[in-house]
Amino acid sequence: MDNKALWERFKKHLCICPDIGLSLDISRMNFPGDFFDRLEPQMQKAYAAMQALESGAIANPDENRMVGHYWLRAPELAPSQEISNDISNTLVAINDFAFAVHASKIKPRKHGRFSNFISIGIGGSALGPQFLSDALSTSSNILSPYFLDNTDPDGFDRLLTRIRNQLDDTLVIVISKSGGTIETRNGMIEISQAFRKAGLAFERHAVAITEVGSALDVLAKNESWIARFPMWNWVGGRSSITSAVGLLPMSLQGIDIKEFLMGAALCDKRTRNTNTSQNPAALLALMWYYATSGKGAKDLVILPYKDRLQLLSRYLQQLIMESLGKEKDLDGKIVNQGLSVYGNKGTTDQHSYVQQLRDGVNNFFATFIEVLHDRADPSPMVGPEVTSGDYLSSFLLGTRNALHENGRESITITLDRIDARTLGGLIALFERAVGFYASLINVNAYHQPGVEAGKKMASAIISLQGEALDILKKNPGKPFSADDIARALGKEDQTEAIFKILLHASMNVDHGIKRTSADLSRETFFES
Repeated sequence: MDNKALWERFKKHLCICPDIGLSLDISRMNFPGDFFDRLEPQMQKAYAAMQALESGAIANPDENRMVGHYWLRAPELAPSQEISNDISNTLVAINDFAFAVHASKIKPRKHGRFSNFISIGIGGSALGPQFLSDALSTSSNILSPYFLDNTDPDGFDRLLTRIRNQLDDTLVIVISKSGGTIETRNGMIEISQAFRKAGLAFERHAVAITEVGSALDVLAKNESWIARFPMWNWVGGRSSITSAVGLLPMSLQGIDIKEFLMGAALCDKRTRNTNTSQNPAALLALMWYYATSGKGAKDLVILPYKDRLQLLSRYLQQLIMESLGKEKDLDGKIVNQGLSVYGNKGTTDQHSYVQQLRDGVNNFFATFIEVLHDRADPSPMVGPEVTSGDYLSSFLLGTRNALHENGRESITITLDRIDARTLGGLIALFERAVGFYASLINVNAYHQPGVEAGKKMASAIISLQGEALDILKKNPGKPFSADDIARALGKEDQTEAIFKILLHASMNVDHGIKRTSADLSRETFFES
């Protein structure tokens, strides 16, 4: 297709959304002329399914719960006054708490004001807040943000090394809907012990975001933590960013959550439009369907040309892959659906895997994220009438052209600028696109049985570890191989897992287990 034809196609298919500072260009996706007409009946079903979702229909039959993250930015749309009041009251409580912290009405024991916060969570309780914190961070942050999102001992140590002398000035936000998320629980225990070793009362620094009545809620109440904020069973973790999960850290950092929620609400309003050509989320979902043949046949590569968006792909990985990666469809048929997501940022990507994108296997479609506004102050010229931002823009356009030239398809999302309102709109855009695409491929976007299966298996490994270590400790000084222990337990089918458990235990001082030889083999022996 020559440049003139491309320009005409661009003008025909460009979806401009000035209310959210965003536009969507799908002109470099090679869908046929009748594509939208053929998919329109399915899209109308998707609109109806979304309307039912927003009206309070049970969307997750596994847990018999509604899915209501859209109500978080429009409480008046909630299906009951109680839910509406809960949302509004929580927002007031978040604002009041952040104001009290900033004004030193809630303050640490020794100093005048809290200066840091640690947010402990995982998955949806971490990826969204981390993305927003990094994207909207400024030199004027009121509190400096830190995040723990794993159960890695070295990760705990690295963070504590950075702020060990500032613990007295640090708030800790513990985020877990159930209150039993292992990674979050472990982080809480390790950080609370660090506070107590420093002679600080952890409860005077601790805030909980959890479901009312959860184990975490009970603990926080019994220990008189500073504050507790609710998570509701109708908000999934990966769509919790406009709940207290995202709003409390943003507020403490000094980010305007009112603008953030406004951007999301405006995008929601725009993407309720059943005129497909004017609905950017519908267009995005349809392009995913076209590119992947509705079967996940190609990967989605996110290419944001802005340093502030470098964590966007990590956030979208969970939102998209956990929502769409399903073994069965809504009819119980095995379909093994999904949409793989990866990416980093431009122009970094241009010096790494863009080489493969252009010349290698054509198993992807790209989504460029363009940001028009470079910086607040004038830029120095790095060439004749050329700024660094001009180069950034030219690299985006050049890469887009280079991919197109070699038959590689792409979408371009253009943002006016990076601010709280625009990012609220961008997040809402992808949330709605995920819901629409799930309808198009007939899967439930709002449950995650695969995640639960992994958690159950991890629990079984911990139980097996206890049994294996118990044999060694009851026979001090006697060497055992993994085969020996497996036979003793009557679990020969678990020999590999036992070997891996003992190997890990022997490399750490915690359990008093050692290897009897430096060489590693299946016949390695262990003893207590």
